[in-house]
Amino acid sequence: MSLAERVPAPAQGARQSHTTMLSGWGRTAPSRATLLRPRSAGEVAEAMAGPASGGGVIARGAGRSYGDAAQNDGGLVLDLRGLDGPSEFDADAGVVRAGAGTTLARVLLELAARGLTLPVVPGTRHVTVGGAIASDVHGKNHPREGSFAHHLESLLLCTPEGQLLRVSPQQEPELFCATVGGMGLTGIILEATLRARPMPSSRVRAHVERTHTLAQAIALLAQPGEHTHAIAWLDLLSRGSRFGRAVVTRSYDAGESDPDDARGSHGSARSSAPFRTRPFASVPSWFPGGALRPATVAAFNAWHWHAAARARGARTLSMSANLFPLDALGDWNRLYGHEGLLQYQFALPLGKEEELIAAMEQLGRSRLPMYLAVLKRFGSPSGGLLSFPIEGWTMAIDFPAGAPGVRPALDRLDERVAAAGGRIYLAKDARAGAAILRSMYPGLARFLSIRSQVDPEQKLRSDLGRRLGLCRS
Repeated sequence: MSLAERVPAPAQGARQSHTTMLSGWGRTAPSRATLLRPRSAGEVAEAMAGPASGGGVIARGAGRSYGDAAQNDGGLVLDLRGLDGPSEFDADAGVVRAGAGTTLARVLLELAARGLTLPVVPGTRHVTVGGAIASDVHGKNHPREGSFAHHLESLLLCTPEGQLLRVSPQQEPELFCATVGGMGLTGIILEATLRARPMPSSRVRAHVERTHTLAQAIALLAQPGEHTHAIAWLDLLSRGSRFGRAVVTRSYDAGESDPDDARGSHGSARSSAPFRTRPFASVPSWFPGGALRPATVAAFNAWHWHAAARARGARTLSMSANLFPLDALGDWNRLYGHEGLLQYQFALPLGKEEELIAAMEQLGRSRLPMYLAVLKRFGSPSGGLLSFPIEGWTMAIDFPAGAPGVRPALDRLDERVAAAGGRIYLAKDARAGAAILRSMYPGLARFLSIRSQVDPEQKLRSDLGRRLGLCRS
């Protein structure tokens, strides 16, 4: 019996819904919806099987999508964090089955106790399994391991008709390709079976190098080597010759077990968590947004770039520092104040490196406050029709949402990215329009065709779906 099916339903009348305001991690476009937290597959099916309401329904996990993907203005939102029972392990097959509402943090802790880990994780451990599939998340090791979908054996989907359907690359492959990266618009993901891999140690060895230009950072990331993970932090606030200087970190497995987290001789649980389970500090709700200013961030950028000279060469990094550095500060999105932040993440194909540099120079001339910027390499795509990664490069940049001129500048950048054969990441987007999406995702027409077959009444709706023309407005 699957995990989702064995989660007990609450007693009659215990289910409660309420109307509330919801927003994404960027806190830019809140909307009001009815929120319901089902605790079993049966309750999800019951909510889905009813007649289509005026506002439709969408699933929500931990709310870590930056934009409006898990919002549904005037409709129903299913909070799936109730589907988070203990994961099931199959040691012979090397897989773990987890509920859609389970956070990756919990899965990683349960796997670490068995000397295992997930091959791919995003930059935060706080996303849920269902959200990771709906966004087809990626990590710093995409050229080697691909995205989350590359390691997804199967998933249990509740269709808009309330039917529970097992979906995999072999079983319902068309629906599988539409669901991974499909932003929750093909059905409600209830659980997933994921491949795991051995974790010799929770620590890695890393090489840290500074570059003076973005072109040098691209060249370093393009170099083959033994590293498994690679990322470049960029300074896009400095002017002149310092614009685009970077700190490049490339890490690889240490190759031996860490004595601090080794298993016992009989495979007993590890003595400690492989990563920090709590942040060092958290940003309070009253934090003044104006405290984060270009001058302050520019000073930090200069310190970080110069400090990297002392860290140059091989060093040891914890799992937290290597994979989840931003999780060290809880609620860090509050740093941007009540107007929130926009993260613009785009991808360009291989061979478009000069276009990538030109696009960044275009943004630099705009004098917009670009507070955080990172560059990564992408390998082969997963086959998801709306999955973001394409073989090439991806850049993610954080902007204060209220900065004058930021939205027109990003609209212009959309056009440039699309013309170069690139695309923006739907899980991060909060502002693009339907027309630009059609020019970025060649699988869009096929996605919409599959969606019309599985959801002819268009019960599945979200603010993002309406904005991008993926569902009825």
